[in-house]
Amino acid sequence: MDEQLEKALELFKNQEWAKAIDAFSKILEEETENAELYNNLALCYCYTGAQEQAEKFFLKSLALNPKLAEVYINLADLYFKQKNFANAVDLLQMGTYELPENLVLKHFLARVFMEDVQFDLAIDELDKILEEQPENYDAYYDLARVYFELGNYDLAVENFENVIKYREDNEWVYYYLAQAYEANNEVDKAISNYLKSITINDQFYPAYKKLGVLFLARNDYEDAIEYFEDYIKLGIPDEEIESVKKTIERVKTLKG
Repeated sequence: MDEQLEKALELFKNQEWAKAIDAFSKILEEETENAELYNNLALCYCYTGAQEQAEKFFLKSLALNPKLAEVYINLADLYFKQKNFANAVDLLQMGTYELPENLVLKHFLARVFMEDVQFDLAIDELDKILEEQPENYDAYYDLARVYFELGNYDLAVENFENVIKYREDNEWVYYYLAQAYEANNEVDKAISNYLKSITINDQFYPAYKKLGVLFLARNDYEDAIEYFEDYIKLGIPDEEIESVKKTIERVKTLKG
């Protein structure tokens, strides 16, 4: 049996899904109560697109062992991709009941709530995570995004700033922080953070366009032209290049 399992796992590792399905199924004829194997079999069906079969075997796995966190995650991911948020929520709530110490399940639940635009419930879950893990920058990031969507830009800024305490090397965090400042009419701070994002990654083209727009709004024509010109050199679509070139010409006219 060990040799059969080793072969099945090797097929799984090599992404030979049909052969892996046959191998796991053969083992399960003898080991009918093995929850981990049903999880592996379900994953194989996921990768072949057989979602009903995958769901069937994930549920079989959970029935045998409701303490397997990876099964909740795998099946919730299946529901999530189907946009079946109600089932994903029910499943993850069951998982957090069975495994109350597992913060990964709580975080996944929060992200399902976010995707389903149930922001208040997402905030509740993220706050619970941060009570237990006050340095969880992923939770701060998601909380910031939720508050941004709700239009609470002060709290969005606060939470993005918390992310930066732990992730100073991520251009997207500075970009989103800049957006929050911009939405809160704090233009100088927005510009500062867009600049930080391109300091980290000088090919990060979204920030160049934002800087061009903000400098143009401040009638700082030279800087606006500079960042628009940098922007169109960074592999953006041809239609966008032509549009920005027209903007540059208009700005040059304004500049005189």
